Amino acid sequence: MVNINPLTKWSASSHRWRFFRSGGLDQVRLENSTDLLALETLDQKLWAALSCPTRGLAFDNKTLDFIDTNKDGRIRVPEIVAAVQWACAMLKNPDDLTLSEAALPLSAINDNTPEGKQLLASARQILKNLCKDHHAAISAEDTADTAKIFAHTRFNGDGIVLPEASDDASLQQCIQDIIACCGSELDRSGENGVSRPLVEQFFKAARAYSQWWTLAESDAANVLPLADATEMAAAAFKAVQPKVDDFFARCRLAAFDARAAGPLNRAKKEYVALAQQLLSASVGEVADFPLAKIEAGRALPLSEGLNPAWSNAIAALCAHVTQPLLGARDQLTDKEWALLTARFQAYELWLTKKDGATVERLGLARVRALLAGNTEQRILDLIAQDMALEPEANAIVAVDKLVHFYRDLFHLLNNFVSLRDFYSGKSKAVFQAGTLYLDGRSCELCIRVDDVAKHSALATLSRIYLAYCECSRPDSSEKITIAAAFTAGDSDQLMTGRNGVFYDRAGRDWDAVIIKIIEHPISIRQAFWSPYKRIGRMVGEQIEKLASSRDKTTQDQAAAAIASAGQKLDGAKAAAPVPFDVAKFAGIFAAIGLAVGALGTAFASIVTGFLGLKLWQMPLALVGLVLILSGPSMLIAALKLRQRNLGPLLDANGWAVNTRAKINLVFGRALTDIAKLPVGSERSLEDPFAEKTRPWGVYLFLLAVALLGLVLWQQGHIAKWLNLGEGITTLSTPAEPTQ
Repeated sequence: MVNINPLTKWSASSHRWRFFRSGGLDQVRLENSTDLLALETLDQKLWAALSCPTRGLAFDNKTLDFIDTNKDGRIRVPEIVAAVQWACAMLKNPDDLTLSEAALPLSAINDNTPEGKQLLASARQILKNLCKDHHAAISAEDTADTAKIFAHTRFNGDGIVLPEASDDASLQQCIQDIIACCGSELDRSGENGVSRPLVEQFFKAARAYSQWWTLAESDAANVLPLADATEMAAAAFKAVQPKVDDFFARCRLAAFDARAAGPLNRAKKEYVALAQQLLSASVGEVADFPLAKIEAGRALPLSEGLNPAWSNAIAALCAHVTQPLLGARDQLTDKEWALLTARFQAYELWLTKKDGATVERLGLARVRALLAGNTEQRILDLIAQDMALEPEANAIVAVDKLVHFYRDLFHLLNNFVSLRDFYSGKSKAVFQAGTLYLDGRSCELCIRVDDVAKHSALATLSRIYLAYCECSRPDSSEKITIAAAFTAGDSDQLMTGRNGVFYDRAGRDWDAVIIKIIEHPISIRQAFWSPYKRIGRMVGEQIEKLASSRDKTTQDQAAAAIASAGQKLDGAKAAAPVPFDVAKFAGIFAAIGLAVGALGTAFASIVTGFLGLKLWQMPLALVGLVLILSGPSMLIAALKLRQRNLGPLLDANGWAVNTRAKINLVFGRALTDIAKLPVGSERSLEDPFAEKTRPWGVYLFLLAVALLGLVLWQQGHIAKWLNLGEGITTLSTPAEPTQ
């Protein structure tokens, strides 16, 4: 691994770097192996990213794991440099690394070095094991299934041998015995086998087990009083020992004091309680009773008068212990029981020294048979034979690594050293999860998110309008969450709960629903219309409130009138109708007239001022009015749109973005495509369901003419025109002669 100290000042390099500009960002151009091998000297301040996670990307996880040499789940600059240098060293022509082809030609592997030569031999061995000897290239699909690669080989260099590693049936059985007693390890072929530690553990246990039995055989009279039947007899003895000890202890206590005999036997009320149950010989309450009736100096009956719950266990004691050691009898005295207890003491002591229990299941005869020959050494020889192929087998892993680097590494560099894939638009970047279709738009900048709350806290700094969507598939329980960037159009119809469809990089479709929105300006066009939309919404809301208030007042008045109607009919005479009071309504009419006059005066002032302008000033006045209304919102939106930055989106996902990856207006429109008709398509404007329209244009024109006439009349223009006509008529009449 290449060690790079970021605190060290980079020395000047003779390599001539080339940069390209995209999205207002200067990025390094990687075109050939010379550029790749010089990456170590490229100032880290010029790298687009300094680290990225190994998961959550639209990229082969295995390639990322190969690069992540310290297995911390992150890719860093030194690991990228080390991967590039190793891959270039393994190729005859390092420029081939920029091809990013799926299959690695065998002829491209550099066999001029020992490592490369071994790697080439392993690549050919893989193809041979897969029955692809005639293939001239190897792909990641060929190296993916290790089990298939080693399926037809006895030895694969991992130090684990299978039973099939030997043709000797006795060795095969021994390996199976080791697996049964000590477990197994997974071979590269995917089968269970044994390693050197397991073999040594097994035979160590086998020797210990044999020696433990030798200890018993050296004092067989005491340790094994019944020879091979001692184990069964001891088990029968241990099964009843606590209960028999309890019986004789109670009898001795009764002999000490006759008054204890009654309480030591169960009370009558306990038998009464038992009588109400469905009894069987195995009832727990019965088993808790003494083995037999407690009496001073009484012997234990072995058949008659015995607690039925213990009859089978006592019968086993008689068959395996008392009869072989004491002979046939119907009862057992306290002294005889003490004698039997002493006979098994040596056996019990020997059991405490048991060793090698892991092989006990095989039996002493089988264990000693395995120890008699050189079975252990023969299996270890098989393992050594397998280990001899370790370099070749390990090179198979190197082949897999090189194949993945040959296919993926250059693609990763164009998403790490630079963001070329993202800004070029020719292919998706590794952090782009897919495409979201929603609200007549397709959003290309969609990023996988694990924690929406955590991600959104930092992602809002990107100044990008984000819609977090929860995606699910009807045929699977799998769910994912994405953050989709809307960079064109407007946000009028974007809201929580809105549904869409998300297509991931594999082409699978997901049902997507918006669960959270981070609002930022989307476009200048939206900012232009936003003041008028706000005014329209405000007017609509006020009208709705007024209508709702009037409707409520009407309903309340109607309810009050209905409630009082009965009282008026029953209690009093009908009141005389109130005569129309002209004076009362005169004020109302006057107020209405003043309001109309004020509105007319205001409108007249505006129109008069506009008409007072010169012809060339009128368009400028209209433009100025529009700028007054839309200018501030457009200016604010333009400033924010210039601040849109990809960095916070990726940083929130664990990246260390090292540059201001801006998303300007032009590039933003490329990331979000708005629905439009295809070029050359035909469109019919006939709509059979179109709403019938009224000539509102004519009505508005007539209203405008009327208002204009009213304004001209108030300003006296019409009167001037009329007076001018009278003056002309007067001048045409001859004057009377003076007297």
